Amino acid sequence: MTQKFLIPEIHMPPSRYSIQGQDARHIAKVLRLTVTDQIQVTNGEGMDFTAQITAVSRDRVELDIIEVHSSSTESSIAITLCSGMLKDKKMDLVIKHVTQLGICRWIPFFCRRSIPTPDRKRMENRSQRWKSIAQESLKQCQRSRVPEIVPPLNFEQVLDHAVDHDLKIAFWEEETQRLNTLKKAPAGNRIMVLVGPEGGFTKTELSLAKEKGFSSFSLGPRILRAETASICACTLIQHLLGDM
Repeated sequence: MTQKFLIPEIHMPPSRYSIQGQDARHIAKVLRLTVTDQIQVTNGEGMDFTAQITAVSRDRVELDIIEVHSSSTESSIAITLCSGMLKDKKMDLVIKHVTQLGICRWIPFFCRRSIPTPDRKRMENRSQRWKSIAQESLKQCQRSRVPEIVPPLNFEQVLDHAVDHDLKIAFWEEETQRLNTLKKAPAGNRIMVLVGPEGGFTKTELSLAKEKGFSSFSLGPRILRAETASICACTLIQHLLGDM
């Protein structure tokens, strides 16, 4: 099965669109598709389409959108992952892999043990990079909805976002409670997950989270890197609640 291609502005069939640049070259040179071949495309908002190739050139592929169909790859569990800010390109790795896992929203945040807040311009550039990484991951794993990426917030702002979630989970390295209590699904499917930065949460931060309705859990006896913890947390929750 080949990858799915993203056309954000796509409308209902019959309609015509083109794919340009790197994706067009991939279709022509790597997949070696040609006129009359079909590909799968998505608008990134939950809808999938079948498209037929009508013309191929080096940097442009023309398409006829011929069919619309519901996505079969989106998660039934709406996970909002909140990740403490990490150094260097570790955040790139997090958004790449949790997009593939199927989260619906990602909120980076700053807290006591996070890296220092970058200047505004650099932060805007990083946010744009994360969105591009999420789009590329979506195409590779054949998802149909690009996760929402919220601009970085402070810890208190993140907690305010938890109000409309059915289940609120904070992972903390000093906790002993395991995740097996999640084998019974919550009343709804909206879950917010908090994973701290390198160094984890302070006790004060964890207390604030609990005041907002969060339950704290352990990810086991081994200390995980923060980026590994984000990926592991989402995977375990999906498995325990029946999405994996």
